[in-house]
Amino acid sequence: MSRPHWLALLHSTGAHEPAACLQAQQTLAWWSLQFTPRVALLEDAVLLELAASLRLFGGLRALHRRLRDEGPVLGLAQLAWAPTPLAALALARAGHVDGLRTPLTPLLDDLPLHTLSAVQAHAPMLQRLGCRTLGQVRALPRGPAARRFGDALLLALDQAHALAPMALPWVSLPDRFAARRELAWRIEHAPALLQQAEPLLLQLGAWLAARHAGVLRFSLSWQHDAMRAREVGPGGQLNLGTAEPTRELRHLSRLLGEHLARLTLAAPVAEISLSADEVQPLAERSLTLLPDAAEQAREPLPQLLERLSARLGAEQVRCAQLQADHRPERMQRWLPWGQVLRAAGAAALAFPDPQPGWLLDPPLRLAARHDRPLLHQAALQLLAGPQRLEGGWWGQPGPAAPQAQDHVQRDYYLAHSPQAGPLWIYHERLGGAAANAAAPAWFLHGVFA
Repeated sequence: MSRPHWLALLHSTGAHEPAACLQAQQTLAWWSLQFTPRVALLEDAVLLELAASLRLFGGLRALHRRLRDEGPVLGLAQLAWAPTPLAALALARAGHVDGLRTPLTPLLDDLPLHTLSAVQAHAPMLQRLGCRTLGQVRALPRGPAARRFGDALLLALDQAHALAPMALPWVSLPDRFAARRELAWRIEHAPALLQQAEPLLLQLGAWLAARHAGVLRFSLSWQHDAMRAREVGPGGQLNLGTAEPTRELRHLSRLLGEHLARLTLAAPVAEISLSADEVQPLAERSLTLLPDAAEQAREPLPQLLERLSARLGAEQVRCAQLQADHRPERMQRWLPWGQVLRAAGAAALAFPDPQPGWLLDPPLRLAARHDRPLLHQAALQLLAGPQRLEGGWWGQPGPAAPQAQDHVQRDYYLAHSPQAGPLWIYHERLGGAAANAAAPAWFLHGVFA
């Protein structure tokens, strides 16, 4: 049986309201659930039992190093580990860290009275008795001490020294994330809501970390002040989406800031709330040997495109999506960024080689002499072909899509021009788009770059 390994985490918050302190403590507890399911809230601390999780996270040192590196972002101010939960809590309050390498009893005996709440409650009387440390309190006769101070003080000392068991209620994670915050003052400008939403984003990141998931869609809602004008509604909502699941707080904050910068509030805001609307499991990625490599320092391309889309507008940032269509001009369509990965894209059909890198839109009609195509008054030499293509007959032009579905019948050739080099041309067949023309024509459709 492995030795118990308890870790106590103390948060730092500038707010003195109980609700704000509880919110910071809950955020730290949710973030801790990614390391172990045995997480509990006790007074002002978060307690973790990590004995079964050490090998999973690379051992004692690696796990502690990760806690120290990631915890301060979520408000972690002090941590300490010990064989019992109360001992870890007492050491954290005293500023000590390691309670495993040295004997526990002399370490706890030197701690001041305020490190255990059950002892601190009787601090004035204990100090008049000459007790300044936990060891001096523990040296008091148990019978008289129990009658004077009650059983809670002696029980806390026994639990800290592993002489009595201690049951703790484990933290349970809600199935859906939704958090709200009442603002200390009224916000009149939308960009200022970002700073007020940062604590809620921290909670969302901790909740996602505990679920090993990433968010695809989330919403920021706000309630207007009760003194608003009559024609103004009760509040508003901002719906945001990401191209791929993520729980990176820096990216979510920047994305929210871009949207808020383009928003105008109808009335002052008194309360905000944040909710995760669509969540997906997030595949963990291995880190490189050099974590400070230059490629990791740059912003990932999907995140950059999301920010540009939020700043410039969804229609200004587009990406190509492949289509299952034989016609070269219909093999792809351009969608706003963010819809491409979520759209039900069909795989493109393989087209016989060769294909050019550049297509002309629209194709350039070529002159012909004796049914031979000309470019710059010079006859083109046909190198390969024909490659026959026929498509679009299944969806003739109609009121819904007058030009989206064209029935084409073409013979493609690889041609050579003395001035332009290799070209991709086609010859229309009777019955295609040139059925009403006097004779089928030649067209230049692509250029090999």
